Amino acid sequence: MNVVPANSLPVAWLKSTYSNGGDNNCVEIGLGHPTAVPVRDSKVPAGPALLVSPEAFSALIDAVATR
Repeated sequence: MNVVPANSLPVAWLKSTYSNGGDNNCVEIGLGHPTAVPVRDSKVPAGPALLVSPEAFSALIDAVATR
């Protein structure tokens, strides 16, 4: 896992459809990165983003979905 400036990534950021429209307390993922899943805090869009491997991100989603 690496940390990079979120605004340096050429991706489209996406919030969950479960997020409240005006609420910025969300995690966003970046779509279109060739080798990782970028993750950032929606409250700080120009702040850091984690670059997570697709396998690790998939495992996280699977774990959350079973809770």
